[in-house]
Amino acid sequence: MTETQTSPAVWFITGVSSGFGRSLAQAVLARGDKVVGTVRNDAQITPFENLAPGRAHGVLLDVTDAAAVPRAIERAGAIDVLVNNAGYGLFGAFEEVSDAEARQLFDTNVFGTVNVIRAVLPHFRERNRGHIVNFSSVAGVIGIAGCSFYCASKHAIEGLSESLARELSPFGIRVTVVEPGGFRTNFAGGSLKWSEVESPVYTETVGKMRRYMSSYHGTQTGDPAKAADAIVRAVSADVPPLRLPLGPDAVDIVRKKLSSVQHDLEAWLDVSSSTNFDH
Repeated sequence: MTETQTSPAVWFITGVSSGFGRSLAQAVLARGDKVVGTVRNDAQITPFENLAPGRAHGVLLDVTDAAAVPRAIERAGAIDVLVNNAGYGLFGAFEEVSDAEARQLFDTNVFGTVNVIRAVLPHFRERNRGHIVNFSSVAGVIGIAGCSFYCASKHAIEGLSESLARELSPFGIRVTVVEPGGFRTNFAGGSLKWSEVESPVYTETVGKMRRYMSSYHGTQTGDPAKAADAIVRAVSADVPPLRLPLGPDAVDIVRKKLSSVQHDLEAWLDVSSSTNFDH
């Protein structure tokens, strides 16, 4: 794989106060680039900007506020790489999650991403270049019992990213969707939400997920700093990947998903291929 040096570049990264966003911002700043990072409260701006005075710029932004996003993009100026990292996990059985909880999740994970891309695309097209990095998850590759709506939100990011890659290629705009496995971020800690309702019907199924996740935080084997380095390598490559699984667990999950799809395809090939009009 050949890599090209694009520094100094401007990265716009959502959600830089912690987790993947913070690790990626630090990796980008370490190579001499500039980062415009979004945070959710004023108190997070100064600590972020202190990472690299003059090159780290904090912007107060809620990505679900469609009207505020274009103003944040305008303040950033020329952008080379857009990273949609802001989001959170929502766990609970399908029947336990309320409509309000599901819609709030999609407003952030899906439509928050949409809002930012809509604001950046005219700028990218005008320059005939740019790179969009959307954070998905292994939950965007497979369905996981106990987090159906979170999986649905990440599957939406997968489909959105693949379609965008095809639409935007003629404009010199690249798209990469990142699929992390388990990393030691705050995802399973303060960033994780559970459905307010907990039904006894799911005690032996989804309840196991609740018990597992309660001890999962802080034990993940993935290093966010190494994930950040991998993302930088992908963005810097002459031919960046459309999908970038991160972590041995993610690689294993993708392989099993491909095998499962191939198995069903071959097992039902005659039926699947028998639906044309008879001639």
